[in-house]
Amino acid sequence: MDFERYEFLNPNLFHFVERKDMPDWKIAHRENHFHELYFMLGGKTVFHVNGQKYIAQKDDIVYIPGGSVRQAYTVKDNPMHGFAINFHWLNDNHILLPFDIVMKNRMNNDILSYLKEIQYLQFNKTSFCTFKERALFMLLLNQLFHLYYYKTQTNIDPRIKKIVDYIHLHFAETVEIEMLADMANLHAVYLGKLFKDNTGFTIKAYLNRVRVNHAEQLLAGGKSSVSEVAEQCGFRDIFYFSKVFKKTKGYAPSVVTKKKII
Repeated sequence: MDFERYEFLNPNLFHFVERKDMPDWKIAHRENHFHELYFMLGGKTVFHVNGQKYIAQKDDIVYIPGGSVRQAYTVKDNPMHGFAINFHWLNDNHILLPFDIVMKNRMNNDILSYLKEIQYLQFNKTSFCTFKERALFMLLLNQLFHLYYYKTQTNIDPRIKKIVDYIHLHFAETVEIEMLADMANLHAVYLGKLFKDNTGFTIKAYLNRVRVNHAEQLLAGGKSSVSEVAEQCGFRDIFYFSKVFKKTKGYAPSVVTKKKII
């Protein structure tokens, strides 16, 4: 797959909403002239796209390409909850993404985090927020491309999968690159290169993003202070935690506790 053709696309997000649908929600049968993404947090929805029936439920992601004839309705006793994005490509709207109509069980914390950040910008319009919305959307697409790549490739290095799984289980502990290298039986420098080739992140950046995403969930719960959450997520210095959090999210940890943006 030649991914370079997608790298110069410029998105225009003209509709973004968190949907908590009523039992009678539906989309009428018609052709769309834009691209649609649905991120399922709960419920069940039936989509008909170009004559084919698809069922999407919790943790699924739905992509409906521009130019499709589609309709949809939610299951009455289990209405959909999720995010919906409608967008155009400003430079070439005819380019279709390579994803399946329904990507089963593809939601993850990073994708949800990007959606929440876009939602925050929608409610808190500031100068240049459109630039950041587009940047966050492209980061979200980057996640989807990585998921698609993993699905379509059979040569993903199992040593990197082992390291990723370890990080998600032990992010609250001290994680040293040398220790990970020993675990993978690789030189630390080569592990760093191999990790970035497979995930798109450096090990440090990936670890920090996992920690920050968990920290945001804890802060939103309102049961722990910023300093307590920092420690619970592997940060031994609250000032460094605040710096990394703001760099990753674009806002300070205190914003989450005050405005409950997640």
